[in-house]
Amino acid sequence: MNFKKLTLIEEPCDVMDSSIPRTAYCLLDLSTANKQLKGIDIASPVECQQYIDKVLERNNAKIAFGGYLEKRALYAQSERFMTSGERNIHLGMDFWCAAGTRVVVPLAGKIHSFQNNNDKGNYGPTIILRHELEEFTFYTLYGHLSLESLEGLYIGKQFSKGETLGTLGTPDINVHYAPHLHFQIIMDIEGYRGDYPGVCTLKDLDFYQKNCPDPNLLLKFNL
Repeated sequence: MNFKKLTLIEEPCDVMDSSIPRTAYCLLDLSTANKQLKGIDIASPVECQQYIDKVLERNNAKIAFGGYLEKRALYAQSERFMTSGERNIHLGMDFWCAAGTRVVVPLAGKIHSFQNNNDKGNYGPTIILRHELEEFTFYTLYGHLSLESLEGLYIGKQFSKGETLGTLGTPDINVHYAPHLHFQIIMDIEGYRGDYPGVCTLKDLDFYQKNCPDPNLLLKFNL
């Protein structure tokens, strides 16, 4: 699970429509420490979107992003996150913006697997890419996509850096979330296909923090 080779990539990588400049991005805090969320049902896609819209407007932005290793109350109402201890630590980076926004490939790769994880609280349409970097293999996961994003895919299909991978889904498709991309780096895919845990418990954090390193290793936002 040595991810130090990711630091060899010097140029910033994009996962959202590259025609949207990075000056149109702003940070979003959905953690339990954010007092502004008091009284907001952040698990409701409507209330969550209303809060995100206020953050975007306040920052004159189009995309709100963040969330790596963020402890969230967002998952408390879903049984899938409570069956083996409270899973509430987010393992990817989220990009909250309009449904239909293009998702692009950060680095050349090929389709490892894909499926519609449409049970409550899951990713909805999901794609996993396999990347090889100087004989070093790792994976990237893209969750909460549109159904159309899965059309025409097949295992091994090649994608170039910057090529459109899909688009963001609506709440009825992305399993009841405000529209956003969940982007996650995975070192060892552990036999999963079309899915991988995106939230973990505190007791499992050490393993997942190593297996799912900070997406900013690729994205290189000036945080």
